[in-house]
Amino acid sequence: MSAPQHQSSADLAARLKVLSRSCAVVSRTELSPSLVEVVLRGDAVALAGVAGNDVMILVSGEDDTPIRRRYSVRHVDADADTFSLWISRTHDGPAARWATTAVVNDRVDVIGPRGKIPLNDAADWHLFVGDVSSLGAFYRMAQSIEVPGRAVFIVELDDPDDAVTASFDEGLGVTAIFVDCGDRGHDDPAGLLSGLAAFTLPPDEGHAYLFGEFHVMRVVKSALIDRGLSAAQISLKAFYRIGQSNGANGEPSKDD
Repeated sequence: MSAPQHQSSADLAARLKVLSRSCAVVSRTELSPSLVEVVLRGDAVALAGVAGNDVMILVSGEDDTPIRRRYSVRHVDADADTFSLWISRTHDGPAARWATTAVVNDRVDVIGPRGKIPLNDAADWHLFVGDVSSLGAFYRMAQSIEVPGRAVFIVELDDPDDAVTASFDEGLGVTAIFVDCGDRGHDDPAGLLSGLAAFTLPPDEGHAYLFGEFHVMRVVKSALIDRGLSAAQISLKAFYRIGQSNGANGEPSKDD
């Protein structure tokens, strides 16, 4: 059940058995036409958790009503006590508006760590499939893979300049397939399916992480199962759902 929007951050965090902190904006950087990086300071290591975790931030919704949104942590700098979020502006939501207008020294309520999809350390290869909103989560997870290992990214982009790259350990095998969204809607799986068709699944043990639009991720999951992956080898996280606003807890409805 979603938490009431008026519930204080401290009370909600206590119920979830996680942390609540007021974090300061350190910087805001436009990474690409669709991505903004916001760096926050305050109890960074504890809030950010492990690769794959996210945080819940409190922003202003319609009529300045407080509303919570969730974003995967991109990077943690323990020495500086900071963590960064990569926020997509492809959807005109309250968090995207906050990221666009955030000012240094602004404060924001943060709850974390959240999320139940860590990296599967037992896998020999890791397949990351999603849209531009998933890049921050994917890169942090891939950078935590122990070498030797393999990371494969199949990511659909709204703009070619959204192909922001990252650095990885030299011993890690990395393959990136960027798919141009073109005129397709964000609930059209055709682009990611074409990217997936261009990739041959390795014979050893792998794990797939599907982060993105609700309907698209379900179709991609079915396609991977058709190609031989088991349901246990697939982790799915819907970040948003076309045609519906995310709920008060920052997540889209999971109802069919």
